[in-house]
Amino acid sequence: MEKLRSLRKQRGYTQEYMSKILSTDVSNYCRKESGDVKIFEDEWEKLAKALDVSVEDIKEERGAQIQHNENSTLNDSASINYNQFCNVPNYLLENQQEYINLLKEQIEVLKEENKRLKSGK
Repeated sequence: MEKLRSLRKQRGYTQEYMSKILSTDVSNYCRKESGDVKIFEDEWEKLAKALDVSVEDIKEERGAQIQHNENSTLNDSASINYNQFCNVPNYLLENQQEYINLLKEQIEVLKEENKRLKSGK
């Protein structure tokens, strides 16, 4: 996702900073930014807001990022086509991802509450 990476660097933001915006870890954000992992609509909106641009200014279609070459390893191909072999409908995957994101947000809230309670405030 060259537009996203380029704009992030122009703004001086680290991948760690951007990962916090999405409530995810740095390695997962790196995979999203490289196009290996899907960026969901709500995540595009969060990223655009953080970068102070419209979603259209940074969003690139994922299909354009998948390049097949003769040097691809079996592992590369397997990760790209994994869902095709499992026959899991996309709406179920998206639903699960939304649920995971919700749980991550709740975890962050609970961590903050835990810190507050431990500090006695």
